[in-house]
Amino acid sequence: MAAAPAAAGAGASRGRQSAATAAAWGGWGGRPRPGNILLQLRQGQLTGRGLIRAVQFTETFLTERDKLSKWSGIPQLLLKLYATSHLHSDFIECQNILKEISPLLSVEAMAFVTEDRKLTQEATYPNTYIFDLFGGVDLLIEILMRPTISIRGQKLKISDEMSKDCLSILYNTCVCTEGVTKRLAEKNDFVIFLFTLMTSKKTFLQTATLIEDILGVKKEMIRLDEVPNLSSLVSNFDQQQLANFCRILAVTISEMDTGNDDKHTLLAKNAQQKKSLSLGPSAAEINQAALLSIPGFVERLCKLATRKVSESTGTASFLQELEEWYTWLDNALVLDALMRVASEESEHNQASTVFPPLGTSEENALPHTSARTQLPQSMKIMHEIMYKLEVLYVLCVLLMGRQRNQVHRMIAEFKLIPGLNNLFDKLIWRKHSASALVLHGHNQNCDCSPDITLKIQFLRLLQSFSDHHENKYLLLNNQELNELSAISLKANIPEVEAVLNTDRSLVCDGKRGLLTRLLQVMKKEPAESSFRFWQARAVESFLRGTTSYADQMFLLKRGLLEHILYCIVDSECKSRDVLQSYFDLLGELMKFNVDAFKRFNKYINTDAKFQVFLKQINSSLVDSNMLVRCVTLSLDRFENQVDMKVAEVLSECRLLAYISQVPTQMSFLFRLINIIHVQTLTQENVSCLNTSLVILMLARRKERLPLYLRLLQRMEHSKKYPGFLLNNFHNLLRFWQQHYLHKDKDSTCLENSSCISFSYWKETVSILLNPDRQSPSALVSYIEEPYMDVDRDFTEE
Repeated sequence: MAAAPAAAGAGASRGRQSAATAAAWGGWGGRPRPGNILLQLRQGQLTGRGLIRAVQFTETFLTERDKLSKWSGIPQLLLKLYATSHLHSDFIECQNILKEISPLLSVEAMAFVTEDRKLTQEATYPNTYIFDLFGGVDLLIEILMRPTISIRGQKLKISDEMSKDCLSILYNTCVCTEGVTKRLAEKNDFVIFLFTLMTSKKTFLQTATLIEDILGVKKEMIRLDEVPNLSSLVSNFDQQQLANFCRILAVTISEMDTGNDDKHTLLAKNAQQKKSLSLGPSAAEINQAALLSIPGFVERLCKLATRKVSESTGTASFLQELEEWYTWLDNALVLDALMRVASEESEHNQASTVFPPLGTSEENALPHTSARTQLPQSMKIMHEIMYKLEVLYVLCVLLMGRQRNQVHRMIAEFKLIPGLNNLFDKLIWRKHSASALVLHGHNQNCDCSPDITLKIQFLRLLQSFSDHHENKYLLLNNQELNELSAISLKANIPEVEAVLNTDRSLVCDGKRGLLTRLLQVMKKEPAESSFRFWQARAVESFLRGTTSYADQMFLLKRGLLEHILYCIVDSECKSRDVLQSYFDLLGELMKFNVDAFKRFNKYINTDAKFQVFLKQINSSLVDSNMLVRCVTLSLDRFENQVDMKVAEVLSECRLLAYISQVPTQMSFLFRLINIIHVQTLTQENVSCLNTSLVILMLARRKERLPLYLRLLQRMEHSKKYPGFLLNNFHNLLRFWQQHYLHKDKDSTCLENSSCISFSYWKETVSILLNPDRQSPSALVSYIEEPYMDVDRDFTEE
């Protein structure tokens, strides 16, 4: 109770100020305690009631308070800005005020992004916070959107320079003040309007930067088909603008729910897919279709992706762009770049200032001496790398979308692959130099480095391009395609139809194709390199689908199998991701290929090496089960062939002899079923279920299915868990039916990769799930009544 008189006393001592502000309070009915003004403004911002803007105060009151609180005069400037930005204003004075506000906020933003917190820590309330709290953000939105208002049939106009100032201030406030970006993201009409500001080159970079930040936090994905005149907007972008625009597209065409992530359960993904089917195409799919309908869009992306550094924009225009770069890419990157350039210039005894300070006027922005326009090659390369990163990402997403075949056709037609092949040595997989530019606070070997990211994005693109598509042969040159034909001829097997149908005018040129170049760098990669995973995935995608002996031999002749075995056995690779990718690749490389098994046996030529190999396999069946599956399938085929070469391999190969033993197969089968459950199935580990099915399908072919089920039952009892394994397997097979019988692609993949008809997969699952306890091939026949638990509902809420 003692606090009330004190508060009243404080109000009385400032009676003149309180009276002066009375008119500004409107009908709110409250009386501010000056010490709590910021708190009340914050409350008003959250509720939309009470104090929300500087215009609710008098200038006298704000000036007096500013002396105590050190608000840098921002509330008073906002008061003036409001008065000079009405509908009938000529905006000249308004623009002058914006130029007063801008540096007060930009200094904080630069300090924030360069991790120099000293400036912001010295101030009790940062300028950007005060600007937002007194209604600055909402006022700027109103000013920017004035052109959407018509007075007597005429739309209002504001200058590009004024729009530019508004955008820069908004961006700086978003950078420094939490919650502003999210509030902007909730204003869908404003976000759509921002796209229209990209028609002007003067405001393009600021607009693109702000849009990218907003879309990054927006809960619902924006629909590009709602953007006015999207096709015209994009078509009028120059190549530099289009490359920058790809940063925005990366957010608008990728599914917000990472349902394709291997870590998401298949139950959750299936539920999401059912929901999506009832709702129609997702926003990302609509956006992809909108972009593909723009004439020449994919062609321009291909040109950007394959453009050489020497063909990029001239020095002058690049320097102009760098003036704004601090509000675009990674802010610290441009600072590092500028410092590096200054250092290089200093070393060559040239002018000490290469670029003007950020924020200088356009008239004085560019240096006039020829020495200052000599842009270092490292900067040009970094510039091009940052562009290509975004472009390759967009192309990669489009390749994985609903219009995949259309995109594939266009990418082939516009010679993306030969273009990337020509850039491989000089840009994509260039050697690091001592002066290679890297992000602030990182090194050139860091995964965040633009060089590293470009390589990974390039490998992801190759993986998407090759995966189950006949266009994969565009990764070869004419000589290499002839080699494939020669391999088929020598083996007396039909030539691959896709090779015959490949348009030779669209393949790689030069001495080596892109696939061969990839193999060369893959074999030179250091043991600890993060690229090994992506390289193996890209090469494996070339082999996926229907097994091709010629494709396998092409890679075997280049020493790929020996390289993989060296990494698994001799270097004793520890990375689970790399091991999984190498086991998957090894499986595709060896499947049904007698020559591959001979090479394997030649390399793994001692029991010690073989034990190391088995240890790696058994250390994680989730990682190695695809190899186990491929060896099991190969063994079954070889046993049914009458051929001296095959017989020799069967008698000599340690791996085939090991897999042929029933105890080995049962050990794998038991562990494969035991490490997965319906609730934990993902795209990554569902292969364990399919590998277990392959083992049982091949047993069924040999009329040994009841034997294998009986052995599983015995293993259950020996582990003191009767019914646990077989109940789990029953649930897994029920889910298998639900999952695969409604997905054409997955069923086709199973059929092509195993050379077992999908009808045989379905029949085997149905036999195993037969409810008749008298059936010798039904799972329920081997689960004792007290332990029966096969009707559990495994669906997720």
